[in-house]
Amino acid sequence: MNLQEKKVVLLGGTSGIGLAVAKAEIAGGASVVVASSRRAKVYEALAALGHRAEGEVVNLSDEAQIRQVFSRLGPFDHLVYTAGESLQLGDLRSTDLTAARAAFELRVFSAMAAVKHAAASIRPGGSVTLTHGIAGARPQKGWTVAASICGAIEAFTRALAVELAPIRVNAVSPGFVRTPLWSGIRESQREAMYRDLAARLLVGRVGEADDIAETYLYLMQNEFSTGQTVVVDGGGVLV
Repeated sequence: MNLQEKKVVLLGGTSGIGLAVAKAEIAGGASVVVASSRRAKVYEALAALGHRAEGEVVNLSDEAQIRQVFSRLGPFDHLVYTAGESLQLGDLRSTDLTAARAAFELRVFSAMAAVKHAAASIRPGGSVTLTHGIAGARPQKGWTVAASICGAIEAFTRALAVELAPIRVNAVSPGFVRTPLWSGIRESQREAMYRDLAARLLVGRVGEADDIAETYLYLMQNEFSTGQTVVVDGGGVLV
């Protein structure tokens, strides 16, 4: 199986890992639809992706907008969900639960809404690929909200694989990756964090978005994989 002539819908495909996945899919022969709540980000992504990409501006926290998007798009082959804002980090006792709920809304409930309204349009042989992270498997102090989101998506992936079969459902669990996800940290602190992590990781460097994109393509093309989370973390859960 390959991606020639396949149509892939990426929610969150306008920056970071999602944009890297979109580029890799196009290189593999697919056409893509990328979606974001920010019109400017959609336009930037389309300029980078070229003529085999389309864009949708959609508030992923609004189920009605998600439903409308999939009613317009018609049949397609693969759904990828990578949407997510900066991580919600900090001790639970000082956590703003409103912000925590918003993080769950975008990363968990919006993913549920996307699959709910997309599943009927996925062609035979198609798949869903979701996203979480190693915080669920190897949480650090202050990662309570992030770890909980990761655990929820991992369980959701397994349950969906059973419910939607024969549509395949998998998830990618990246480790530390150099993406805009960390843009909320000052540049000097961010670069120091990358250096520290690179020294600790077994592969000797932090990940790049292209490293992670390869895993999404693998899961879309491997017709015998479903209900799985593939960890791509440079050995992060081991150290």
